[in-house]
Amino acid sequence: MNDDKDYLLISQLTQAGYCLRRAALIMNEQIWKESADTAKGRIEHKRVHTQRVERRGKEVKLYEYTVFSDGLGITGKCDCIEAAADEEGCTIPSVDFPVRLYPIEYKHGKVRAEEEYEVQLCAQAMCLEEMYHTSIPEGALFYTSSHRRYPVPFTEELREKVSYYIAQLRDIRDKMVTPPADYGAKCKRCSLREICMPGVGRSAEKYCKELAMEAKGVDES
Repeated sequence: MNDDKDYLLISQLTQAGYCLRRAALIMNEQIWKESADTAKGRIEHKRVHTQRVERRGKEVKLYEYTVFSDGLGITGKCDCIEAAADEEGCTIPSVDFPVRLYPIEYKHGKVRAEEEYEVQLCAQAMCLEEMYHTSIPEGALFYTSSHRRYPVPFTEELREKVSYYIAQLRDIRDKMVTPPADYGAKCKRCSLREICMPGVGRSAEKYCKELAMEAKGVDES
């Protein structure tokens, strides 16, 4: 890992995938407010976030594993990486035989498709690919409430989204800008809703448009 490089955190990609404004408020303005959902998720993550290695024959599980990519300029930690013996796999520290890697990210709640989580998981896989010169076609999200996995194929489209959000985050960070709110259903679930006030900007914009229409009507008369 290049100590001179200014890395983004993979967790910031998760926020960006949910909402770029939310990501900017957290990253640039250091604003955070916990909700019941984020609190439950944090508590459940504590059960997993103990750095350790578990071995069962030719299968190894690596927990809280640090990953990085000099090429992408990102770093973070994987909740869990399953490393199964594979003659065509890669070699990693702590394992004395070649393995294929399968990253897993633990999430709170029931199984559901969430783009920001898929982006986070794919970014982890891209880091591992660079670190160990290997190919990782798939990983999984494990939802703790339902105790089920949601497989995530690392398609070219998803990889492009990772690169897109990295570029957006770097632009937001370097320019110290906070994008306007993209008001939608997700705003109701956001723990920063009261701070962000997404509806205020929308109302102000509507008000300005109405004033502009009134002024135009006066001019035309």
